[in-house]
Parts: sequence; structure tokens; C-alpha cells
Amino acid sequence: MRTTLTEENYLKALFHLVDNERKVTINELSKFLNVKMPSVNNMMKKFAEKKWVIYETYKPLIVTENGRREAALVVRKHRLTEMFLVKKMNFGWENVHEIAEQLEHVHSQIFFDKMDEILDHPKFDPHGEPIPDKDGNIIAQDLQKLSSCEIGENVTFASVTLSDDAFLTYLNDRKLLLNTKVKIIKIESFDKSMTIEIDGKTEILSKKATEKILVKK
Repeated sequence: MRTTLTEENYLKALFHLVDNERKVTINELSKFLNVKMPSVNNMMKKFAEKKWVIYETYKPLIVTENGRREAALVVRKHRLTEMFLVKKMNFGWENVHEIAEQLEHVHSQIFFDKMDEILDHPKFDPHGEPIPDKDGNIIAQDLQKLSSCEIGENVTFASVTLSDDAFLTYLNDRKLLLNTKVKIIKIESFDKSMTIEIDGKTEILSKKATEKILVKK
């Protein structure tokens, strides 16, 4: 039986919220989806019937392997779509999230397999996030927040934790794109804003921005 749009939105939320033990609380889901807790409880009971989660009253949910795979496959459709829009349709990385939100609910597996083939099986989406494969497996990345870096370090901009249009436009304005080499020049003690060097030019980033930028050394 096909998953519904609502179920896929819940699955995607589980994907983003689970911890290393595959646990997440009803309250976390409620806040993330902006849905009242009784509705979340009812949906998770349905997920338990489908063997996607282990549900016990007053305890954190445990996402099963089947649930993890189902969630990853929804995310796969979203991230493949974003990559297709950027690489084949020349959309900016700041303009693809909302379109992908709509297309991720298409049920045709052939459609997304063809998209994957045309793109030559990309491993990452336009925002640097890994694209799950057809079995729901995902590449582990060893990344850290730019805000955790120290003065003098040289790092590479690898991903963002926020695909918000305004934030990506903010990065565009500063010529800060994926795979850009960055050197940390100064960190203000007052507000933790950071001066970085990109291609010999300096830019100042707010603490809020450096919290949402992921880098690799």
C-alpha cells in the first residue's frame, strides 16, 4: 500500500530528528511538524502497526530498520529532485527546496531512478547533504560546525544544516559556496561573529550563520 503525503512528511521528520540510538520523542515530532501531540500519537500508532516504529506510551519512539529505510527513501526523492533542478534546470540552490517538497511525493520509482541515472548517481545534494541510495543507505560524513573552529584553521565548506532561501541567499552574497576553502581570521569575543578569508578576501559571518555551516578539515 502506498504511503500518503502526511505519512511521508512524518517519515521525513523522523529521519531528521532521530538520535544515534534511533530514538525520538512525541513532543519533538509535534514541535518539528507543528502538529498537536494527540495527532502525532495517533499517527505513530499507525506507524507501529506498519513496523516502522516501536511505540510505547510515555516512552521515546524507536525507529525500526524498516522505518529508517522508508524515511531515507522519502529524503532520497527530495534530495535527488533538488540536485536535478540545480544541475539540469539551472535553478539556484536557494530556489529548489519548495519545489522538491512537492515532487518528493511522486510515487513512481522509475521516475526517480531515471533522474538518478541522468545525474550520474550523485552522492550529495546541492546543499552538501548525502543522498540515500535505492536501499536507503547513506554516506556518513565527518563534519563539524564552522562555529566550533578556531582562529588560524583552514577548512572546506561542505554542507549546510538549513536550506532556507534567505540563508542561502546570504551565503550567495558572500560568495560562500560548497567546496569553498575558508580560513578563520578572527572570532569576536562579544558576539562570536567570525571573520573568514575566501580567495584572499575577508567576510564577516554572524554566530547564527556559523552555527548552520558545516565544514571538513
